[in-house]
Amino acid sequence: MICRKINQGKLRNSVRQSICRWFQSSVAPVAAPVTPVSTVCSGKKIQSELHFFGNYTTPYCSFSKSNVSFIPRGCSFSTQAALDLSTGGVIDVPLAQTGEGIAECELLKWFVQEGDQVEEFQPLCEVQSDKATIEITSRYKGKISHIVHVPGSIVKVGETLLKIAVDEIPEPTETSDASEKMTSLDSDFIGSSDISSVPEKSKIDGVSSTPAVRNLAKQYGLDINDVPGTGKDGRILKEDVTNYAMQKGLINEALACAQQKHSEVSSLIGAGYEDKTLQLRGYQRSMVKSMTLAAKIPHFYYVEEMKCDAVVELKKSFQNENSDPEIKHTFLPVLIKSLSMALTTHPMLNSRFNEESYEVILKGSHNIGIAMATPNGLVVPNIKNVQSLSILEITKELSRLQKLAKINKLSPDDISGSTITLSNIGGIGGKFGSPLINSPEVAIIGIGRIQKIAQFTEDGDVYPASIMTINIGADHRVLDGATVARFCNDWKKFVEKPDLLLLHTR
Repeated sequence: MICRKINQGKLRNSVRQSICRWFQSSVAPVAAPVTPVSTVCSGKKIQSELHFFGNYTTPYCSFSKSNVSFIPRGCSFSTQAALDLSTGGVIDVPLAQTGEGIAECELLKWFVQEGDQVEEFQPLCEVQSDKATIEITSRYKGKISHIVHVPGSIVKVGETLLKIAVDEIPEPTETSDASEKMTSLDSDFIGSSDISSVPEKSKIDGVSSTPAVRNLAKQYGLDINDVPGTGKDGRILKEDVTNYAMQKGLINEALACAQQKHSEVSSLIGAGYEDKTLQLRGYQRSMVKSMTLAAKIPHFYYVEEMKCDAVVELKKSFQNENSDPEIKHTFLPVLIKSLSMALTTHPMLNSRFNEESYEVILKGSHNIGIAMATPNGLVVPNIKNVQSLSILEITKELSRLQKLAKINKLSPDDISGSTITLSNIGGIGGKFGSPLINSPEVAIIGIGRIQKIAQFTEDGDVYPASIMTINIGADHRVLDGATVARFCNDWKKFVEKPDLLLLHTR
């Protein structure tokens, strides 16, 4: 038994030495583009990089070398991290995953320019997905080397947004199947000659100009680095590229003046007589997806009229007693609160339908979505937990959402999690509409404008009444007509007699 253990130990040592000798002889003749082979592949270095797991007979290691891939039994060699470090401190900053199911975003605007110094967590740009507008911040401290995309571009998740020349090169980390971190690269992995190449590359990539100017130089076949800049801090302007192209004889002066003149007046002449192709972005792209899903839902509609004289008087009373100039009382908060009261006794309308499992999930919270028309398209933020809020609290939250929607600053939480939706088309015009369900919800309510209409008493007398027409769209796979009618009757009762809300408010 003792002899067997000794022999096994000798065998292990022999295997280790053989691997090191074989690796040196295989890799040493091949030189990396920047890093000398002797720095990377010394026997001592390899010995510190090898890791053995389990019974010590199956080595696992990670190594890297340019254009070389080794996979001995139980080993994996990779040198891409070493290459990335040795070529300099320019790091690609990709578009990260901004939310579940998000595959692409629209780049709205940049907060930085090429040549700017940035700190960690400093905002770089603003992007908009189907769900929200998000600021992308920097993970590194350094200098903006190159901006890849211009505002308005559609960027896929994982694509490079910009390049940053970092002040300090971050060390790569790797994880093995044994859930242990591999040994980090030693400080002598990159020589002083490698580091000296970083500023030069940053200087080349960091020419101060916009992507549009770079594109113009590319059209003329010019190297942007050769164009003298006349802007602030040497920034290269569009005129600089045009003048340099004239000096090179690529374009004549008359053509350059004509191009400049055309760019100034193109928005004023001929624009209304030409076909245009508009790219749907942001919330509009989201509407395409949601309405495509809605078209597969069998809708049925239930139309009813509600007398809103009491609500009108209640609104006037709220406004007369209002001492906060930031608060504007409207009919909608009362309608939202009364809707929540009716949902308490009719939970099927506050549910979500899972078509695959044939399950209806009755939602405990009344997260009522409010469809809003914004300059960026239709968006449906929602007021959370309406069943626990007062009318004043609903008014404040509704005002907050409206302000954020106008400036395109709604958060992902603001526009996710709704359980039923209100579409107040009456705020713009029209008696009522036939809205489409916001899947996976099972109901949506269209509200028309309140208008004075002549009504008759039982004795035949005529009197004016404030009438609002509502149209409830329901998923007929889940809801039947009787359920929707009973719900609407209860909601109508709370709207026409809002004093009943006091009896049921908790």
